[in-house]
Amino acid sequence: MPFNSTDYGNRVAEILALDQDGNRLIPLVSGGCASKRAEPLLIKQAASDLFPVARAPEPALAGLWLYFSGADECHRIVQELGSAEASFWHAILHRQEPDAGNASYWFGRVGSHPAFIPLHEHAVQILARYPKVRFRLSAPWDPFAFIELCETARQQPGSESEMAALEIQRAEWQILFDYCARRDS
Repeated sequence: MPFNSTDYGNRVAEILALDQDGNRLIPLVSGGCASKRAEPLLIKQAASDLFPVARAPEPALAGLWLYFSGADECHRIVQELGSAEASFWHAILHRQEPDAGNASYWFGRVGSHPAFIPLHEHAVQILARYPKVRFRLSAPWDPFAFIELCETARQQPGSESEMAALEIQRAEWQILFDYCARRDS
């Protein structure tokens, strides 16, 4: 998926430039914040300042935190929001914890999401490059099956399953971030 961090404004592009401009392969298991330089920039930013015309500014900020593996900060933002987008980020962060049961709960709260359609399309393209990966791919997207793939991939470091899961997770982040950070049309 072509991802251009400048589509979201100079401040967001500056933050994403600290680690691969939104193209980072985010680990399947969360750790501490991946960029000590990004952390102070994110702490002092209000969601409405970073994303003044966004469809979902607070979830977009939560997504930035998650991009840099700031799970605790992401959790603080999404915990109190009731939107599908907040639940989606919440599910991803618990999948990375890893806590498959909690991730499933939050994906259940997401329901059907517009991001599932392009995510399915990108997953098809990604999986075509990894023919050995066993993944039950259904349209438009099955986040519960992806939780299972991530669980398997974590146990097989360096495998095609891990690479496919990492690439799909990156596409998931890019698509959901784009959905949240863009203007509602």
